[in-house]
Parts: sequence; C-alpha cells; structure tokens
Amino acid sequence: MNQDEPIFDGDLLLEMVENQLSDNYPPCVKATLMRLAMTGHAQDEARHLIACALGAEIMMMQETGQPFSEERYAEYLAQLPAMPWDEEA
Repeated sequence: MNQDEPIFDGDLLLEMVENQLSDNYPPCVKATLMRLAMTGHAQDEARHLIACALGAEIMMMQETGQPFSEERYAEYLAQLPAMPWDEEA
C-alpha cells in the first residue's frame, strides 16, 4: 500500500453503516444515529462519525487479529462525537 493511499475506503465504510442501519444490526448503530441527530449533528455528519467508529473497530481487528467485537464497537459509538483514537494519546 502506498503511503498516499487511504487506509479505508470512506464510501465502503458509509455503505457498511447504511447496511447496519437498514438491518438494524447492531441496534446501537441506529440508537447512536438518533442520539447524534438529537444533539444537533446533521444526518450525513452523524453517519460519517459512525463510519469513523466502524473504521476504528476494523483497525483494532487488524491489529489484534481478533474477530469483530460488537461490545467494543458499541463503546466506540458511545464515545461519539469524540473519536475512539482521541483517548489513546
């Protein structure tokens, strides 16, 4: 991978979020979208924030070799709009 290439395809992450919302699985995704919308975030912005949390979970999977963790993903979603990596510093 070239250093200039993004780690994730943003459109693909957004598609995955849309699928999660459509399937209502995991249910915390829809709840997070509603929470963010109720606190003044536009729908598109909220979806992008959720996609960031999903990207963080995928990165954790790659780093640890563990499968998708719905619990960890839910924790990332609960932190939004703060980014999951903000507390790593």
